[in-house]
Amino acid sequence: MPQWVSALELNEQREVVSGNAATLCDAIRNAAELRVGTVFAHNEHIDTSSSSSELVREFMDFRITYLLEDRWAAGIENLRMPIGGPDGFGPRASMSFFLYNQDGTQACGRPYLDGIAADGPSGESPLPDTSDMPKMNVLSNFDTPTNAPSMNFIYDFNMFRFMVRDEWQQVLAHDSDGQVQSGSVDALVDAFSQGCEVKVAVAGLCEDLAGDGPAIDHEVFVHAGPCYYYTEAKLFMTGANPTVRVRPAIPMLYASRGWDFGWLFLRSDGFVARWLCDPYTLQFNKSESRHALRWFVRH
Repeated sequence: MPQWVSALELNEQREVVSGNAATLCDAIRNAAELRVGTVFAHNEHIDTSSSSSELVREFMDFRITYLLEDRWAAGIENLRMPIGGPDGFGPRASMSFFLYNQDGTQACGRPYLDGIAADGPSGESPLPDTSDMPKMNVLSNFDTPTNAPSMNFIYDFNMFRFMVRDEWQQVLAHDSDGQVQSGSVDALVDAFSQGCEVKVAVAGLCEDLAGDGPAIDHEVFVHAGPCYYYTEAKLFMTGANPTVRVRPAIPMLYASRGWDFGWLFLRSDGFVARWLCDPYTLQFNKSESRHALRWFVRH
């Protein structure tokens, strides 16, 4: 069975210690699972008022992965709420959409879920005071008075270890009109019928977030949830797990009005139904688009 392996490791200065970015990108291109390991001192990162310098190891699962221009990998945690370890959760209910790039740069988008009114103006915000956390280097900060603040930063963890588990098999690729480029729907159906998990790579999913910026080729990899096959129409479809969309860029960054989250419904004819949440208002909107898709299975 495939094992978790270190594709890339960086030191505190984000210099390559072992592996390389090309190996990481090769794995992400093949829909590999991604976890990132870090090490930090408790009183430098969790509670700066504590006298405890105990080292803490953390491994995070990035179930949404991005491949940009076929050469840059990034991952987003799509299921995390704020952790206030070692005692439990943080002070406010929110999602913690942490984003890590292959060069160790980090970011977080935080839609609040507790219903407290926050209707301040969006845009660039002053950098927070992190003088009590010398390893925290904030690069940019957005939308602090709103319901969806975001921040781009570098925290100088003792290490960054990008772990991958490359065990997915591509069984179908088609263009945005459903024209098969490799594999077959039959192969996907055969695997699905045996109980295999399904994962989908969606090309250009975040193009509408680019605004006036340059178009950057990208694929977003997301786990499939419930899957269906219409036996007469020969059409395969799935409802994907929660997806976080971020304006495509190298490196990946959060920016004001440049991200959202929600759910996708994907079909083997290239049709994608989107039910996306505006993180500032928490209002959901339905839309449709068409995309080239690559379908993977895991036995």
